[in-house]
Amino acid sequence: MPIASVAGGEIQYEDVGAGEPVVFASGLNGVGRYWAPQVPLFSKHFRVITYDQRGTGGSDRIQREFSVDRMAEELVGLMDVLKIERAHIVGMSTGGAIGQTIAIEHPDRVMKLALCSTWTHCDAWFRRLFHARRDLYLQAGADLHSQFHPLFLYSPDYVNAHDAEIEEERQRAPTKSSPVEVSVARINALLQFDRRAGLPRIKAETLVMGSDSDFITPGYFSEALAKAIPGAKLMVIQGGGHSFTVTRAEQFNRELMAFLQGTV
Repeated sequence: MPIASVAGGEIQYEDVGAGEPVVFASGLNGVGRYWAPQVPLFSKHFRVITYDQRGTGGSDRIQREFSVDRMAEELVGLMDVLKIERAHIVGMSTGGAIGQTIAIEHPDRVMKLALCSTWTHCDAWFRRLFHARRDLYLQAGADLHSQFHPLFLYSPDYVNAHDAEIEEERQRAPTKSSPVEVSVARINALLQFDRRAGLPRIKAETLVMGSDSDFITPGYFSEALAKAIPGAKLMVIQGGGHSFTVTRAEQFNRELMAFLQGTV
């Protein structure tokens, strides 16, 4: 996949399809391959951009200090390199925080905004969960964290139906995983995120999607986002867990396509 020079580093990305650009921004793992259930469909209708955030996947590993603001500026920088003036932004979890930030700070760069499984700020639940995940990285390393990862992300029905596939991915992932210090620094960035004051300034048409069984970012975060962003639509997925973009991919793709194409 091609590499773009952005903000003093390198970002690996994929650019497929034609039409209005749609940028898919991933969660804490940061890798573009997360959107494999979406790219084949959406690239038939849109120019689809996926990318590995700095510190992850095929992008550079030199960065050791992270913030969501910086992640947002790096995505804007990637759009500049690709000569994309405006795009639909679809952000999942950390990607949703990036999407919020771009919509607030760079409103002219966002066409429509989809926020999935994301949060408003670090409350007590979020703090306890991510402190525990950070300590797991520090005390036991990435391999043990990878054993918990499917339990954080997926619903039981999906794990039971895709156990061998999940284990195959887990066995491959540690060989390409970010250094522990990068994962810890990225978690620290999430703990510092709070864009609540700016949410009423978002002008982009917004769809907020959450799951009623999300362990990481419970549904009340989606409700708060939809309430704070003017005119935002809220859609609650039944089941599916945090990564309902994977576990409920058919439903997610249908609803997102309708939103982006303006048929709802």
